[in-house]
Amino acid sequence: MKFCKKYEEYMQGQKEKKNLPGVGFKKLKKILKGCRRRDHQIASINHCPRECTVCDGTFFPELQKEMEDVVGWFNENAQKLLELHLASRFKKCLDWFKGNNNRKRSHLGLIQQGKDLVSYALINSVAIRKILKKYDKIHESSQGQAFKTQVQKMHIEILQSPWLCELTAFHINLKESQKDYSGAVLASPPALFDGCSLVFDDGKPLLSCELSDSVKVDIDLTCSICLDTVFDPISLTCGHIYCYMCACSAASVNVVDGLKTADPSEKCPLCREICVYKGAVRLDELSILLKRSCREHWEERRKTERAERLKQAKEYWDHQCRSFTGI
Repeated sequence: MKFCKKYEEYMQGQKEKKNLPGVGFKKLKKILKGCRRRDHQIASINHCPRECTVCDGTFFPELQKEMEDVVGWFNENAQKLLELHLASRFKKCLDWFKGNNNRKRSHLGLIQQGKDLVSYALINSVAIRKILKKYDKIHESSQGQAFKTQVQKMHIEILQSPWLCELTAFHINLKESQKDYSGAVLASPPALFDGCSLVFDDGKPLLSCELSDSVKVDIDLTCSICLDTVFDPISLTCGHIYCYMCACSAASVNVVDGLKTADPSEKCPLCREICVYKGAVRLDELSILLKRSCREHWEERRKTERAERLKQAKEYWDHQCRSFTGI
C-alpha cells in the first residue's frame, strides 16, 4: 500500500474517534502535481523551476500551519496524559470515586493513549519527510531540506518535542513497574512501543527510541553545563536538556524565582538561541527513570543539590528582608 493511502486511512480512522489535526498529504501532492504539469506545458521539461513562486507561496505556508497544529495537539495531549499518570494518589482516588473506570482499566487506558500518541507522532513525521522529499525531487532543489531545518529552529518538528522524550521515559517506567494502581502484580506490563531503552555508553546516559525501521530518536542525557547526568532535568524550548539548577545558573536567576523570571535576552548555552527559558518543560518521567537507573549517583546529587538550594533560598530571603527593612 502506498504511503499516501495508508496515511489517509490512518487519519480517517483517528478522526472518527476524535477531531485531530494532520498533514494534508493529498492536497500538498496536488499542489506539486499541478505545478509540474504547468511547467511541463511551458518548458517541455518534467520538473518545476528551482524557484517556484506558486509552490513556495502555497506549499510551504500550508505545510507550516499544519505542522504547528500537529505538534501543538501532540504536546497538549501528551502533557495531559503524563500529568494524569503523575497525579497524587489522592487525585487518582478522587477521579475513581467520581465514576471513572476502575483503576486497572484506567492504568491500561493510559498505556493505550500513550501508544496512540506515539503512533500519531511517528506517522506525521514520516508524512512530512516524504512530502518534502517529493518537493525536492520535482524542483531538483534542496529547499525541502532547508525548510525542515527552518521548522526545527521554530520548534515545530514533532520528533524534537520534549513530550516525546517524556513518553519514552514513561514507557520504560511502565515496563519496570510491576504493579497496577490496586497493588496487584501484572504478569507482563503492556508496552507503548518497542526498541526503547536507557543505555550508558562509557558512563554517558543516552535515551534511545526506535520508532520504526527508518526513524530513531537518540537523546543525550548529559548536561552540557556540569558535564554530568542531568539531575531534575528540564528541556528548554530549543530542545536542549539541562539540570534545573544548571539552567537557572545559565539564565542568571535564583532557584526560588525560577526560570519563568529569566530575562528574554538570556541564551541557551549550546545553540545560543534567546527566549528559551520561560517556556521550559520539567521532565518528571525522565527524572523518575534516572532515579531508578542510577540510584547511588542520584542520592549523592540530591544531597548536593539540596544544600545548594537551601543556600540560595537563605540568600534570597535575607536579601528580601534587607530590602523590606532598609537595613
